[in-house]
Amino acid sequence: MRGWWREIVGLVLPVACGGCGRPRTEMCEECAAALARAPCRVRPAPEPAGLPEVHAVAPYENAVRAMLLAHKERGALGLAGALGRALAASVQAGSGRVGCAEPLLLVPVPSARRATAARGHDPVRRIALAAAAELRRGGTRARVLSVLGQARSVADQAGLGARERQVNLAGALVVTDGAGRHLERGRVVLVDDLLTTGASLSEAARAVRAARSVAGRVAGRSDGAAAEGLRAAVVAASPSAFDFNRNRSGTDS
Repeated sequence: MRGWWREIVGLVLPVACGGCGRPRTEMCEECAAALARAPCRVRPAPEPAGLPEVHAVAPYENAVRAMLLAHKERGALGLAGALGRALAASVQAGSGRVGCAEPLLLVPVPSARRATAARGHDPVRRIALAAAAELRRGGTRARVLSVLGQARSVADQAGLGARERQVNLAGALVVTDGAGRHLERGRVVLVDDLLTTGASLSEAARAVRAARSVAGRVAGRSDGAAAEGLRAAVVAASPSAFDFNRNRSGTDS
């Protein structure tokens, strides 16, 4: 009921830009441009063990931060299309060429059940569906696999440091029963709206690798195949995560 009501409210109330608040537009040109940057690889510091290669479009600040929060916490569902296009660009940057015969499997990182219930929607899955649709329009076979679930409850991540988040999330995610075989049918890309410490993505990667390892053994393959090809993509990352590219540029010069 709450999700239905938000859809109706979004249609009848006056809109304002989700990034800067400019009236009578859901997203102004300037804020749209903030999501249209070329994606690049990002790395948190310290980098948690097992974190796959991650690509992002923009730093989590200013208008981009406002748009992600508006979509996630305030039910600005109309922003999902633009955020999905940004996520699609990040996915494409880290996953290889357009038109590859092997499909892309976008696996959303789930929120805690109580957070999803409080928001009335699943923001990451919504953005992932928009990203998959954008990738298909561009000629890439892509679909969303919502196969990750909560194995146990976790504490609120707000206010926790990098190490505390890793401890909080360790072993918290699991691939749902019987879904491991689906992860063998394409190139898996973990997707989330935001990278901060990398704890959520590294835990999601652990769960996916474990499921692929089991599926591989059932199919008679070696465990090593489970770690191959895993990538991750987000809309935005902490500004410090972009330092990886600046430092690398300075080294290469």
